[in-house]
Amino acid sequence: MSAPRDVAWMEMAYGLAEKARGRTSPNPLVGAVVVRDGEVVGHGYHEEPGKPHAEILALGMAGRRAKGATLYLTLEPCVHWGRTAPCVDTVVAAGLRRVVVSAVDPNPLVNGKGIRRLEEAGIDVSVGLLAERNAALNEAHAKYIVRKVPFVTLKAALTLDGKIACASGEAKWISSAATREYVHLVRGEQDALLIGINTLVADDPLLTVRHETWPSKKVLRAVLDSGLRFPLTSRILATFDQGRIVVFAGAGAPREKAGALEALGVEVLFPRDGARIWSLAQVLAELGRLEIAALLVEGGSRVFTSFIEEGLADKAILTLAPRLFGGAAAPGLFGGDGVGHVAGAVALKRTWSFTIEDDIIVEGYF
Repeated sequence: MSAPRDVAWMEMAYGLAEKARGRTSPNPLVGAVVVRDGEVVGHGYHEEPGKPHAEILALGMAGRRAKGATLYLTLEPCVHWGRTAPCVDTVVAAGLRRVVVSAVDPNPLVNGKGIRRLEEAGIDVSVGLLAERNAALNEAHAKYIVRKVPFVTLKAALTLDGKIACASGEAKWISSAATREYVHLVRGEQDALLIGINTLVADDPLLTVRHETWPSKKVLRAVLDSGLRFPLTSRILATFDQGRIVVFAGAGAPREKAGALEALGVEVLFPRDGARIWSLAQVLAELGRLEIAALLVEGGSRVFTSFIEEGLADKAILTLAPRLFGGAAAPGLFGGDGVGHVAGAVALKRTWSFTIEDDIIVEGYF
């Protein structure tokens, strides 16, 4: 199964899957290639929810030439009805000689059932080629489809002394223009952005995706605002065409202010079951109900600290600018009481880094 030609065709399938980054959620990214006698006779990728899945497009292109061919598929075919019909029936009916599946679908409704159906139909099935590619490509989907909560990435711009703002609260701009463009690229791969009310008040951000890769990408914007301090003059209120705005308010927040925000189009959510405020776990569960699979948390310090301390963050993207702010009052990424011993430090794993102009970008997993 690991012959060079198999690897090459599966790499092509992954290249196709990558083309839909930021567009398929809450569905996974999937690519497919049909090869007969060393020639590609069909290919496709899942473009967005509701559209045909990758293998359906590839087999449709191949037509009769699919008989006796090999299908290279980055994720096993589905066996259940969703927005589209089960794909495994079409795969079985195509008359393929062999199917090479990169990864098993973590969706409990599928999870190996598609592979078993292919084997029962007498098709030669291989599983696991380049599976590590799928684990990275669909990390948000894998968490969401099993736990129904989003994959959480913390994104912060830092100085080399770990500050995310000056003592005055000013934070624009720590990173270079090129780094900020990269951040918009990252934003485009998300379903939602989240900030705390202090960041909204201090920075008055638009929280939109402004990158040529996604000229019309919409993302949900979530704001943690227990007291409903949300200014009615905020610039974000002019961007409803670029995504919903959801505010998580406290039980004691003024209803008059909630009404004013709702009249403008904001969705104000109050805690349920007699709770005084939303816990972060409850916020993530609510976002999961809204089909948010990938969440980018952009601040501020108290929000970052809470996600880290409560073990609710999956990944971090930190942009380090070669400058120093100093000052004990200047907020850092991770506050709270801190750890008492080096051994107790919160560690990022599987890290990698690269540079953009003079900035250093560090990414890793909690």
